[in-house]
Amino acid sequence: MGQQTGFKKYFRKLKRLKARHEIANQIKELKACVVEASERHKRYKSVDMHSNSSTYCAVDPRLAAFYVEIDELVGIDGPKKHIIEWLTMETNASSAKLRVLSIVGCGGCNVYQMKSLSFEDSKRLLLKRAFGSENLSCTHLGSVPDEILRKCDGLPLAIITISSILADKHAKCEWDRVLHDIGSTFAKNTSAEKMTAILSMSYFDIPCHLRTCLLYLSVFPEDFKIQKQRLINRWSAEGFIHEEEGQTKYEMGERYFNDLINRSMIQPVDVKYGQAEACRVNDIILDYIKCKAVEENFVTSLDAVEHVYSSGYKVRRICVSNHAEENVTIWADTILSHVRSITMFCRKTIKTSLLRSTALRVLDLGDCLYMDNNHIANIEKFFHLKYLSLCSHSITKLTEKIGELQYLQTLDVRLTSIKELPSTITKLQRLAHLYVDYKVRFTDGMIGQMHGLEELREYGVQSYEQGKTLQEFSKLTNLRTLNLRWYFNSFFGTEGRREAEDCHGYVGTLLSSCNLYNLYITDFSRDTYYPLSLDSCHPAASYSLRKLCIKNCIIYKVPNWMGSLGNLMVLKLNGILCVRPEDVEILGAIPSLFYLRLVAVGGTKGRIIINGSNGFRSLKYFSLCIGFCGTALDFQVGSMPKLEHVKLKFGVHKRECLNGASSLGFQNLSSLSKVHVKIYGNCIPDSNYDPTKDENDGAIKWVASAINGAVVTHPNRPTVRFETTPAEVCEHFEYAMRECNQLLGGLLTEWFKIWQIEEQTGQEQTDGLNRRITDEEQQTGEQEEDTYEEEGEEQTAEEKEHEEREGSGSSN
Repeated sequence: MGQQTGFKKYFRKLKRLKARHEIANQIKELKACVVEASERHKRYKSVDMHSNSSTYCAVDPRLAAFYVEIDELVGIDGPKKHIIEWLTMETNASSAKLRVLSIVGCGGCNVYQMKSLSFEDSKRLLLKRAFGSENLSCTHLGSVPDEILRKCDGLPLAIITISSILADKHAKCEWDRVLHDIGSTFAKNTSAEKMTAILSMSYFDIPCHLRTCLLYLSVFPEDFKIQKQRLINRWSAEGFIHEEEGQTKYEMGERYFNDLINRSMIQPVDVKYGQAEACRVNDIILDYIKCKAVEENFVTSLDAVEHVYSSGYKVRRICVSNHAEENVTIWADTILSHVRSITMFCRKTIKTSLLRSTALRVLDLGDCLYMDNNHIANIEKFFHLKYLSLCSHSITKLTEKIGELQYLQTLDVRLTSIKELPSTITKLQRLAHLYVDYKVRFTDGMIGQMHGLEELREYGVQSYEQGKTLQEFSKLTNLRTLNLRWYFNSFFGTEGRREAEDCHGYVGTLLSSCNLYNLYITDFSRDTYYPLSLDSCHPAASYSLRKLCIKNCIIYKVPNWMGSLGNLMVLKLNGILCVRPEDVEILGAIPSLFYLRLVAVGGTKGRIIINGSNGFRSLKYFSLCIGFCGTALDFQVGSMPKLEHVKLKFGVHKRECLNGASSLGFQNLSSLSKVHVKIYGNCIPDSNYDPTKDENDGAIKWVASAINGAVVTHPNRPTVRFETTPAEVCEHFEYAMRECNQLLGGLLTEWFKIWQIEEQTGQEQTDGLNRRITDEEQQTGEQEEDTYEEEGEEQTAEEKEHEEREGSGSSN
């Protein structure tokens, strides 16, 4: 089926009015893909016919770590010039000949040899990393920066590492110390030895507690994406995190995580809302810390194909990797009796005999997809266990004896087949982080007894009776993060509406009684059409909430209390039926709002105006999806002064669809740096639409050209990308709302006065009835989706990771 917004799916499920034009659109897309593939095949075939051989192009991924700096690219001007000359030089061969150039870091003859950075580029990189600007005057440092750079010999990673040590240090004595520490014999060493020496100096420069946390990363394989959540919880279980008054261990762990990023010891991954959700370790740094971990007997790595283990030391932490077909066995050797941590990465069928170590603190089997209940049958024997992660569909239950793990802090059983948690889990009073799939059931009264919980992802409510359990969360005074998903069957009729109001009231109670920092609510119901009213919700502490994400829940309006959320940085509302000027004013009053994502049917009088008052003073990212036609968006002079990134989606079948808007006022966004616009209408799909190359003088070209003109003349020179998506049905949002109101028995009538929408005419009622009959006839036998994720909605890093792991399991 063709792409559509979350609201279109909502109205389609509610009204069953949409014809099956989506199938036709999909056929068009498939035809277009077939034609494109065919043309591409012909071009490649033509190349093969005109040349005796072809050259393969690849960029060595290892090189990226050296030539890509976080904020800019350095040292590429010369290589870029040579590469362009090579690719464009004249030859006697046919113009259709494929020209490809391989770029690698070393060896070859599959090539363009990349060189070390020039002295000028090296200095730019050093100053940019150390002081935040390459143009900053540093004459007071004398020749010290130049001497340091000569020792780095143009190695980008060496320069980045050294500059991280010198970050924000302006005193000459600090620079003299670094130069002295590098050593007088450094210049005589080979490049590899230089790199090791610099890494060693950087390693011993960081505080002791960070050094321990860095060494711990050696348990993960090369190029592995390490989730921040997983890493911090493991650090905590190992006792690496020092508590400070007023901050949780997890918050302290985030400080450690960010410190390592700022020191360039780890690379940020999945950066959202200004924070990295995961990290990777550069291969060279990983090699270094693995060597240090072996030297200090910190981590012992084993390949699963090894059949014996010998060491002169007792093993403290063990990491097992298995990428072969052989079984995995960890032997019950006395030398392994003091193991504190076991981490296994096994993607094949395994036969594991877990050792009997009473000292075990961490058991991470989150990357073992083929374990079963037998492997964890005696889990209670690991009495001191603090971290337990399981990930296998063959695991169907947890033993009742899990309640004996009195020190357990983190339990992760996502992507298992566990349907219900044992009642003894309430004995785990130190359990702070619980990760389960939303279908896992909690028996009555269980939640209210888990007083140590700080984080729960995700709690599923699949019936009205289960909804009552939301009241139990008021007893959890330590709860800071809650991911809530409800999945009701129906809220039709008088009784259904009463139940809906009750459940929405429970959400209000949740907000009013819990001191939450992060709240995520997702509605995955099939037939729930009752809008959510947030007016009755009054957060217990207006300064506690940091993130509030409400997905797939229809709401009447933005509640007044949102404007008083002093520390709210991230807000997602998917979606609002009709955006009022008052809604914009309330949202603009949130002082710390950094990221805002809205999905709406339309706007009052067909307009959503962002005025130039004092609102949105901290906003840097703004995403807006307008589900139906007939609404204009206008950024006025002085609006959203710090906004850098805008992402919009709306329909344009004809110019009237935007109610008179054209450029949308992008020229008035003073800090703009990135624009992404998705347009749906009478068009073919194009993920990189260029209005200047569109020969059809239609509405989509008209609005894209207007936006493009405003962006390219902007003094900041923002980047801009357009996408087009086919959607032939043009439906005005007011008409859709009136039809929705009729089917809801007039539920929205009073709101129509607020939204300034006229009630449905007799002719519209007749047209709507005829369309419903036609639609139902066409959709006979069609099955609705059980769940849906709104088009364009960003997944969390954890959701992406688990999808990848689940996919790996099903493919093996």
